[in-house]
Amino acid sequence: MALTVRGVSKSFGERKAVDGISFEIPSPEIFGLIGTNGAGKTTTIRMILGVLEKDAGDILWDGRPFNRDEVRVGYMPEERGLYPKVAVAEQLIYFGMLRGMPKDKARAATERWLERLGITEYRNVRAEALSKGNQQKVQLIASLVHDPQLLFLDEPFSGLDPINTDVFRDVFRELEAEGKYIVLSSHQMATVEEYCRHIVLLNRGHTLLSGSLHEIKSSYGHTHLFVSCGQDITPLAAGMGLKLEEKKPDGYAFGIAGDAQAQAFLKALVDNGIYPERYEIRMPSLHELFVRSVRQQQGEEEAV
Repeated sequence: MALTVRGVSKSFGERKAVDGISFEIPSPEIFGLIGTNGAGKTTTIRMILGVLEKDAGDILWDGRPFNRDEVRVGYMPEERGLYPKVAVAEQLIYFGMLRGMPKDKARAATERWLERLGITEYRNVRAEALSKGNQQKVQLIASLVHDPQLLFLDEPFSGLDPINTDVFRDVFRELEAEGKYIVLSSHQMATVEEYCRHIVLLNRGHTLLSGSLHEIKSSYGHTHLFVSCGQDITPLAAGMGLKLEEKKPDGYAFGIAGDAQAQAFLKALVDNGIYPERYEIRMPSLHELFVRSVRQQQGEEEAV
């Protein structure tokens, strides 16, 4: 099985929301569809689901045109869609039946997920009476109750407290291990970096980065250095061409040109009798790559 999106575009009037984007998920994983608000992420998901009609391109599942009647799909939208005055279990069973489940199997799956997410006590409570975190748990169950093959999660961590974030994290890891195809859509780069091996990064409907996250980051090399020590090392760093990015409570963050510069700086520290407690060289974060890519795109547009 594979999900393939090839040259897909969508316009609303004069505005091109998605402009010829392509990506593929050839095997089960958590795939990152990322970008700022308005980048085209939700529009892309809705075209895959058939909620919006694409203007151009192909959307394939296992090499054939994607058909929701042939693929079990789950969707957790950013705009939550529960019935506020209906009891939790009642509407979850209903959602399961809408997706073709017999009522007894929908009820059994509902109870199983309520227990897994620790909210069995709320089975007969109306959704509007739940906390925001528990409402999101119910929304997640609604997308999972029918055991989908392909799951779309649109900003699933929005507004969650740390406890519920950990619960969701564990569930998503379990689903990945079970062989689900999961598309995680988010503008929270740190979240995507934690979960996803492959990404497509959108801005204004255009693809800025696409492919293996590790390979994308590796192509930039080591560009950042963090040094923790009890002495002011900024004069020595400045003299060796390191750029101070941030003074933190526990140390200094520098921009570097590469490994050679970091190694030379470490030697200089030791030669001056300074022994760091922590000396960490790293590749750029996804957040940093995103900011850099967006600024580059804006510069290119302004130059035209």
